Amino acid sequence: MQGKRVDRFGTAMCAILGLILGASGALADPPRRLPASPPTVVAPIAVALPGMPPVSDANNLYSDTAAGHMSPATAGMLARIYVPEHGGDSVSVIDPATMKVVDHFRVGNSPQHIVPSWDLKTLWVTNNADTGGGASLTPIDPMTGKPGKTIIVHDPYNMYFTPDGTAAIIVREAQRQLEFRDPHTMAPLYSIPTPECIGINHADFSIDGRYVIFSCEFAGAVTKIDLVDRKVVGTLQLSDQGSRAEMAGMAHSLQASDMHFGRRSHRSRHRSRRRSGGGGMAHAMPQDVRISPDGKVFYVADMVSDGVYLIDGATLSEIGFIATGTGAHGFCVSRDAKQLFVANRGSHAMPSGYPGGKGSITVIDFATRSIVANWPIPGGGSPDMGGVSADGKTLWFAGRFDKEVYAIDTSSGDVTKIKVGSEPHGLSVWPQPGRYSLGHTGNMR
Repeated sequence: MQGKRVDRFGTAMCAILGLILGASGALADPPRRLPASPPTVVAPIAVALPGMPPVSDANNLYSDTAAGHMSPATAGMLARIYVPEHGGDSVSVIDPATMKVVDHFRVGNSPQHIVPSWDLKTLWVTNNADTGGGASLTPIDPMTGKPGKTIIVHDPYNMYFTPDGTAAIIVREAQRQLEFRDPHTMAPLYSIPTPECIGINHADFSIDGRYVIFSCEFAGAVTKIDLVDRKVVGTLQLSDQGSRAEMAGMAHSLQASDMHFGRRSHRSRHRSRRRSGGGGMAHAMPQDVRISPDGKVFYVADMVSDGVYLIDGATLSEIGFIATGTGAHGFCVSRDAKQLFVANRGSHAMPSGYPGGKGSITVIDFATRSIVANWPIPGGGSPDMGGVSADGKTLWFAGRFDKEVYAIDTSSGDVTKIKVGSEPHGLSVWPQPGRYSLGHTGNMR
């Protein structure tokens, strides 16, 4: 206290007592921030979603997905690449050791993604039946690589899991809704409507697990959903980074593909409705979403803007854009969490493009948010969604319009092509390192 003398011993004791009381107060009152030293992001973890496994390294939320960090739950599972063939109502299975297809089986109508369950014990095929017929989920046993009994679930375009593992999230794209179900039996629990998020499809979760950001493909936006209060808290319209001429070209290719197949899926109807609305054409078409290792920035791939938007999740604001390549679409994070792999699908065409496009892989450095490499697919291609091998040496992407899968060396960019069936989409590399899965094709933590 000012005006009074205090000896050095007393000063030291007071300081120590103050630190202890300060720390105790911070723990008892989660909204308060802890002191800046030591330099770790403690605040988000202190108020994490109840039941979510603790974040091991607040500076790298992917630390448990590094090479060699395999969960005991995956012991004995076959090392395989599972490829959903949207145009063939089937799944091809690749042995990564031989680079050959070793199995092929039928599933439900129009399979989109292969989704690892939260507990890592099941792979779910999302059959959203956008060409007619019944929608469903098909389980695959990763111990045997064989499918199980199909479960009827309406409109499962994609699928995620809450960070605490208590619910599966069925992404009902056509209905603009998230349906939460029991992660084992798939019995319905509750739902969250997302009326402004036209084409809700891909997502990633905050470092504390309390909210999730979804892309709204046909609205040119992203939406933020509070998982605690179970409600939409905001929607952000993305800035115009593309050109109207390219949007017009995409609309033409869409109409041509609809005529070719003699049908109009719910995805093309969404696009037509968006084009004919009072606001005109959407100037963005966001796809995959991935959070940075430090949990501060969400990366959003956009297939019309040909690049990646950077979104501050806390404020739901756009803070940057990185141009990558034609039709930026899917993401994978390197095993050391230093790089983000961006699949540029090589075309703006939807739903069915043409083979041999300007497909490429762009490598972004997380630390500098800059491009460090760009690998074109030899002879053209259409890399879509995928994953990284358990050892981090091979990047796997489905070639959506080319009936092939790409195995890409992560150190050189060299590409091996493997022929599969029609319209391969959200393939899954399994097993992968990590404690639990948040869904999609293997968003691991």
